[in-house]
Parts: sequence; structure tokens; C-alpha cells
Amino acid sequence: MHGSVDHKIYLQPLGFLRGCSAFQAVKEGHARWLAGGALAFAMVKIIFRQAAVRQGEVVVPIFRLADYLSDLASAQQDDISRLLEQVTTPRPALACSGGTTLDWQKPLLQGIVNVTPDSFSDGGRYGQRDPAIRHAHGLIQAGAEIIDIGGESTRPGAQKVSIQEELDRVIPVIEGLSDISAPISIDSRNAEVMASALKAGASIINDVSALTHDEAALELVAEADCPVILMHAQNSPDTMQQDPRYDDVVLDVYDYLEKRVAVCLAAGIERDRLVIDPGIGFGKTVGHNISLMNNLSLLHGLGVPILLGVSRKSFIGHIVSEEKPGDRLAGSLAFGQAGYDQGIQILRVHDVHASRQVRDIWQTLGN
Repeated sequence: MHGSVDHKIYLQPLGFLRGCSAFQAVKEGHARWLAGGALAFAMVKIIFRQAAVRQGEVVVPIFRLADYLSDLASAQQDDISRLLEQVTTPRPALACSGGTTLDWQKPLLQGIVNVTPDSFSDGGRYGQRDPAIRHAHGLIQAGAEIIDIGGESTRPGAQKVSIQEELDRVIPVIEGLSDISAPISIDSRNAEVMASALKAGASIINDVSALTHDEAALELVAEADCPVILMHAQNSPDTMQQDPRYDDVVLDVYDYLEKRVAVCLAAGIERDRLVIDPGIGFGKTVGHNISLMNNLSLLHGLGVPILLGVSRKSFIGHIVSEEKPGDRLAGSLAFGQAGYDQGIQILRVHDVHASRQVRDIWQTLGN
């Protein structure tokens, strides 16, 4: 927590540059590198909050930041300097089992394999072992760097399944993918499923509850020493879209993830094992999701890689009047690029082939 209990400061990088412009601006002291990546930022927005209320904000060019800080109290200077360091510090490569590491030279694509009969996006097309395995291989061939396997639907209104049913869905698929080199993330809220998945060959935990649903999950991840993705969600999947409310959705999501990062660090999970996800669509209205998308770069202040999941989600359908998830590809790609433009490190997608084309062209244009 920055500042006192009732007063807090946030720092959001803005004014992003790429390529030669970025190098020149950094060289001249007009910009700073974002998280050690290919983007630089020329401005910061400094936000002041007291309790639940945003008290004010100011946008400061990088070349004037030192002068601006000199007029603030020493405690505020310390908070802003610490946040700036977390925004600019290069993110270490993510070490997975089997000696595989994921670096951040480009945004990574996490391909989705839903081993469920009620997936919102594919209607259970990959709900059985063999189709799911074939689909995973196809995603890797299309360019996925991570395969995300889940056996419990977390779509709005979804009901819980038993631990045994979740295990029966995902473990045979993970074991059947022993020949792939791409790391597997297990999309689960349950510690028993996490443990079994890691034993079967998964190497990353992806928990929509940020290790809060199962009280055994935190210790399990700490002992496993594996990467973990901490996602924000308001309430559980069966109730999360029933009138979600926030004091300030952007700052509230930030505060929640900041607390979960702190809990993980206190439990012995190293910072270089952590990834955060704002949880687009999980307990948010269309307006909430848009606000988060417009301010993703604020999350760099947490000092860890950012994962974004927008693929085929219903808020896209509401914006462009597309009822069927499969008809939301263009909207998914547009929001994915908006994430790249703010420096996200991982994009979770259904449509890997199209997403890889957008990512690769985005990168080419920045060189």
C-alpha cells in the first residue's frame, strides 16, 4: 500500500513510443522504457486517492517529472519514485518446469482449450480428451506459446462442478500433451486440481480467484515454486454479473491485485513468478470493461507482467451487436492490439492464427 491508510498515489505511464522514436526520446531524457520492453512512455499520470474517492490527477511529461516531484512532500516523492521503478524495471523471464522459460521480447499468445461441455465460446466442441488434444496441437502449430487448459466453465452464470469431474476432464488432456514443448497453464480455482495438473505436466497456475477460492492454493503454489496468474473477479462466476459495482473500477481492480501480489510475496512466492490479469468480463459491466481497457497501463505499477483476456467476450458483442461468440473475432483482435499498445505481456485467445498475424504485424511496424 502506498501512502497512508487513507491516502494513496498511483502512477500510470502514458504517451507510448516505439522504434527509433522511442530510442531517441529515451536518449534525450524525454521518455523512459516500459518494463524493459519495446515501448517507451513520455508522460505519466499521477493519481491521488483518499479512501474510496479519486481526489485528483495530473499528467506530467517525463522531462519535467523531477521538477514536479521537488514540490511534493518527501513521502509522496518516495511513493512516486517507487512506482516509477516498478513501471520501468525489466520483467525477468518466466521460468517454467522442464527448463522452459518465457521471455518478453514480444507479447505471448496463450491458446485456450476448454475441456467443458458448456464453454461460452465453443459450445463444448473440445469437451473430450482426443478433440481437446488435437485442438491444443493445432493452437501450437498456429503460434500459441502457452496452452491454457480448463475443466470448469467460468462464464457468467456458470455453476460449480465437482473436483473429481474437473480432474476427469483436464488430467487426461494434460497427460496426452506430454510431447509438446509449450508450457501448459491449468485454469482452475481448486488446489487439488492444481496439484494434480502440475504432477501431470502443467507448469503454470491460472486462477480466476487469485488464490482466494481454495485456502490451500496459496501454500501449494508457494511450495510448487511455479508461475501463477492472479486474476481479479468480483464474486463467483454464478453471481458475478448480477449488478457489479465499484467505487472506481480502475483503482479498485489495481488495489485488489496489489493486495494479492503482497499476499503471494509474504507467502514466499517470488515476484518473478507472478502475472496479473484485470479479469475483463468477470464481475464488470461493459462500461467497467472499457474503463479498464483504456487504463491497462496503470497495472504496470504492480511490477509484474500483465495478461489480458478479451477473446470473444460478451462485452464485445454488446458493443458491436454480435450475439454469437464466434462472430466477435474482429473485436477481439482490436482489443488485443489495444493491449499491445499499452505493453501487456500475454494475450489469452481462442483464435491463435489470426491473433498471431496481428501480433507479428504490430511488432514489425514498431521496428
